[in-house]
Amino acid sequence: MDTPTAERDDYDHPWKQVLEHYLAPFLAFCFPAAHAGIDWSRGYVFLDTELQQITRDAELTGRHVDKLVKVWKFGGEETWLLIHIEIQSQEDPNFAERMFIYYYRIYDRYRRPIESLAILGDERAGWRPTQFQTPLVWETALNFRFRSVKLLDYQPWEQLEASTNPFATVVMAHLKTMETRHDSEGRLRWKLTLIRRLYEQGLSRDDILRLFHFLDWLMWLPEELTDRFWQTLQTYEEEHQMAYVTSVERLGIKKGRAEGRVEGMHEERLTLIQRQLTRRCGELAPATVAQIEHLSMDQLGALAEALLDFSDVDDLHAWLQALPPAE
Repeated sequence: MDTPTAERDDYDHPWKQVLEHYLAPFLAFCFPAAHAGIDWSRGYVFLDTELQQITRDAELTGRHVDKLVKVWKFGGEETWLLIHIEIQSQEDPNFAERMFIYYYRIYDRYRRPIESLAILGDERAGWRPTQFQTPLVWETALNFRFRSVKLLDYQPWEQLEASTNPFATVVMAHLKTMETRHDSEGRLRWKLTLIRRLYEQGLSRDDILRLFHFLDWLMWLPEELTDRFWQTLQTYEEEHQMAYVTSVERLGIKKGRAEGRVEGMHEERLTLIQRQLTRRCGELAPATVAQIEHLSMDQLGALAEALLDFSDVDDLHAWLQALPPAE
């Protein structure tokens, strides 16, 4: 039975995880010039807190993943990479402007050189934003340019199959997830094909497990096909004497996915409520923001209802003070 998977597809969390594990292969595959200019011997640092601070009240639409990373050039210069991945969204006429807003907010707060990079994971071949411009007013105008790549451009398929870069598998999985949105049987076949590819490439056990987690999360299957998937994979591992994904790890994957989905829902609800509070009460003090961030899902739901009656920030403080102490 063919069961549509589009409503259950989750691109955001898998992409966040894979970027954190495979930053260097990602840049080598998608942005080779940036990769070549980085001194990888000095490492790199993800700046999630800094990015959250400057985008907390941004008006964002569509599905997207943002990462801010501190790297060093060979000359010793510290540079920040702003990586934005636009995923499965409608064409956004404000996308280029949003890239510029992120850029100037980061620069305004931290005064750091910034390289803005965009990955377009949608299906619209003609949508390719690369710059944001303002009209000339006498002698003043703005032309902000950024680098963007389209995942649809990584064709023909044979070139992806021939690549030894682990990020090629990531791109293949993303493309096949979109292609099989309404074809669960086809997705099952491609999921198994891509996982077999991990084994055939001779990757380390850690790489196989990391990329397996990405594939398993991204290429969601309905329950009846999930059982077939695990049975087929178990047979394959036994035949090749590569029991990398054991039954214990399968349970761990299920638990991790469930926890990740809950965490994502909490983050989305928190972001929405903070945006609404800022509009109603003005800019919130850091201590108040921290208190809100520690609220549970149920408490955030209660706050979402209560804030409709708030007149100012004093109402918010009174509501927070009335919360029962944590057990």
